[in-house]
This record gives sequence, C-alpha cells and structure tokens, in this order.
Amino acid sequence: MNRNFGLFPILLLVITLITLAYTSLVIQQEGSNFLLVALKNLSSVNWNGQFTLDFSAYLLLSSMWILWREKFSPSAYLAAASAMILGILFFAPYLVFLWRKSKGNAAQLLLGKQA
Repeated sequence: MNRNFGLFPILLLVITLITLAYTSLVIQQEGSNFLLVALKNLSSVNWNGQFTLDFSAYLLLSSMWILWREKFSPSAYLAAASAMILGILFFAPYLVFLWRKSKGNAAQLLLGKQA
C-alpha cells in the first residue's frame, strides 16, 4: 500500500461528515425537495444552473464507472442508482469500502472486476 494513499479514506470520511452536516442544515432550512431546486437552477441559465449541470454530469459519470467496474452486475445497478441519487454521501463511503476491500491497492480499487 502506498503510504500517501493511506490518507485517502480519512479524507473521504471527513468529506462525508461535512457534507452530511451541511445537508442536514439545508434540509432544516429549505426542505428536502432538491429536484425542484435543481430543475429551477438549470432553467435559469446562470452559474447556479451551470454548477447543477456539471454536478449532474459527475453523478452520471460516477454511476457509469460503478456499473463498468462491477461488470454491470445486479448489485452494481443498486450502487449506481444510490450514487446518482445521494452523490458524495454514498460515493465517498463506497470508495472507503472499496479501499478496504482492495487493501489500499489503487489499481484494484479503480478496476474492480475489470482487473
């Protein structure tokens, strides 16, 4: 295992906790109807809309990577859908799980069943 790569799961867990706390505050203040806000942002054709489009593309790309990595298995579809809906709140812990499963081997983490 690469020593520098050992900090990776710690970073992912910190990102998850910060995002979870921030999301909780936003839900308390704004409610949980993110889809309506995202669609409104997209239709506004401004920087909020650009960010929403960019973020949506990231969600799609991460979901496609999960599907590919797991050779489109049934469990891959569940994980990909979770990543698409929950974003980093799913994806970061998923990467920590994969990091532990691969024993810190970056190639194995990235390639999964494709290795």
